[in-house]
Amino acid sequence: MEIPGECEYRGEAVVVRPSQPTPRHSLYLSNLDDQRFLRFSIKYLYVFPPLAAVAPETLRWALARALVDYYPLAGRLRPSAEDDGKLVVDCNAEGALFAEAFLPGLTAGDFLRGSAKPHKSWRKLLYRVHATSFVDVPPLVVQVTQLGCGGMVLCTAISHCLCDGIATANFLHAWARAAAHLDLPLVHHDRCALRPRCPPRVAFTHPEYSVSTSTTALPPPPPPHPLLPVSLTFTASHLRRLKTRAPCTSFEALAAHVWRAWVISLAPPPALRVKLLFSVNVRRRLRPELPATYSGNAFVLACAEATAADLVATGGVRLVQEAKGRIDDDYVRSTVDLLEERRGAKPDLAATLVISAWTRLGLEDVDFGKGRAVHMGPLTSEVYCVFLPVLADPDAVTVLVSLPQPAAEAFEHHCCLLHDEPLDKQLQLQGSDHLAVGHRHAHDILA
Repeated sequence: MEIPGECEYRGEAVVVRPSQPTPRHSLYLSNLDDQRFLRFSIKYLYVFPPLAAVAPETLRWALARALVDYYPLAGRLRPSAEDDGKLVVDCNAEGALFAEAFLPGLTAGDFLRGSAKPHKSWRKLLYRVHATSFVDVPPLVVQVTQLGCGGMVLCTAISHCLCDGIATANFLHAWARAAAHLDLPLVHHDRCALRPRCPPRVAFTHPEYSVSTSTTALPPPPPPHPLLPVSLTFTASHLRRLKTRAPCTSFEALAAHVWRAWVISLAPPPALRVKLLFSVNVRRRLRPELPATYSGNAFVLACAEATAADLVATGGVRLVQEAKGRIDDDYVRSTVDLLEERRGAKPDLAATLVISAWTRLGLEDVDFGKGRAVHMGPLTSEVYCVFLPVLADPDAVTVLVSLPQPAAEAFEHHCCLLHDEPLDKQLQLQGSDHLAVGHRHAHDILA
């Protein structure tokens, strides 16, 4: 859906600083925080109906209160003076950017009816920061857009170097609690528990960062096709059917199913090795455990790998389970040490599907005192597959991904099959009713 008109800004964006004095120091970022592929802002979009909308001044005041506890988000990223190539957070209370806008030509209902496909015009719902590099962008940027119906759109851009999904959800809930005049829980910013060992000891092969050694020749890239969003909602009934073939969790079953359908839709050579990368929360896998309110990045990437032919034949559930099962304290420490030895290491994305699960984080439960949002999701298209919660059904999951047109149609078809048997006609019919996120062209993915 293309958003009509332009946002009417009520002056320039203002700087919101913590409402009380905060610690002034340089905050160490762990190697899990400071990965090159995390040097971007995650952009969240919430749509609140009129009854749940909150006045911008209330949100601004509550943000100032929340930044007392989450003071690194009011700081600025800068290169480390002691450690070449690393970033640190200068906790200087410089503040978050907060913009107010008005969009009279759009209602919350309009947005919901037209939210099946993201559009580049959605970017106008987030204040644009003109900066020469990612380091120059404030870690937190907010825009509140009041709609003609009395509802509001809340967009936030939060630096991934500072927060993973769980930490982001904790911050948003703290901000919401401040707006409702409730006490805020304690938060832990220190990242020293994830410092590398001295000397570093890389004990695993870490295929998530290894370049594929497959010698299978790829066909010439096809002519470019426009990317089409595919969005499918899997209900609890669908997930139960996916789990009938092997004992597994809903995530394991759905991740394997989507990975298999993705590979079939792109039709790679059967001998090509394909990968699935997905994040695993390690807060409770470390020894000692990290606190639940740890505010940094506490995930590592799990990697499942097989030839395209083997994945299609086996379904992939066991591969997903084995990849997840490898993630323990030893594996996390080895990952941290690998990133110490190989500064600038990035995940291998050749012939790789990346899944980011936003389910079970509580992002959809944010309530600023008047009610929850009617829509929560990414601001615009992204380069990975997203699993999103369904606000009306806590047991359902929406899968969002974009593919070149021929592959998108094939992906939707194969997602609606369970080992070549129809999963549910209803699943395919729901495909156009939800927001989708972007992916790259097939010849870029399988290269």
